[in-house]
Amino acid sequence: MQRLALFDLDNTLVDLDEAFRAWTAEFVDDHRLGREAVDWVLALDRAGYPHREVFFGKVREHFALSESVEELWGRYRRRMPYLVRCRPEVMDRLSRLRAAGWKVAIVTNGTADNQLGKIQRTGLAEAVDAYALSGLEGIRKPDVGLFEIAAKRCGVSLAAGGWMVGDQLVADIGGGRAAGLRTVWVDRGTWSGHDHEADHVVTDVLQAMEILHGER
Repeated sequence: MQRLALFDLDNTLVDLDEAFRAWTAEFVDDHRLGREAVDWVLALDRAGYPHREVFFGKVREHFALSESVEELWGRYRRRMPYLVRCRPEVMDRLSRLRAAGWKVAIVTNGTADNQLGKIQRTGLAEAVDAYALSGLEGIRKPDVGLFEIAAKRCGVSLAAGGWMVGDQLVADIGGGRAAGLRTVWVDRGTWSGHDHEADHVVTDVLQAMEILHGER
């Protein structure tokens, strides 16, 4: 099997939940909504509104905000790249993988401006060989096409195999398996009780990278 490692971005290489908590605190302060509003916004996010237009529609209605949904969502996308971070030890392990001959790419769903901003601001753009963003390519994980684009940009083919590492069972693990890749699920405790077919289960991406380092 060739040394190809594809990684999800949010809550895999970067801690989106941590960044979202920081954004929520800023948002509540900026709009003078009161501290109890922080818990309400975080609960709304945990309730599962992956499309932020829907999320901000509910936020706007609940707090009777004057800004439009488009304005709220746009400000969120512009701010998030400044709040996410990639831990130095994650950057170091990415460097070690590449030094060991691995081709490394990011495969992520999300709007182009938001996701590209995160990749560039964190330094990940220089830490990987390539990336494929759904907002730029017009296809989303678990569509195999997005994995194919990432592999091609690494100069390899999915036909020779590789690995997919991510926290989403459908998009990352299901998509990776459909693409013929072995998979590592980063279990952050939000999918309890769900069946999975990942080859390995870890709680931190660093553990996933150690698994890859052990491959021969």
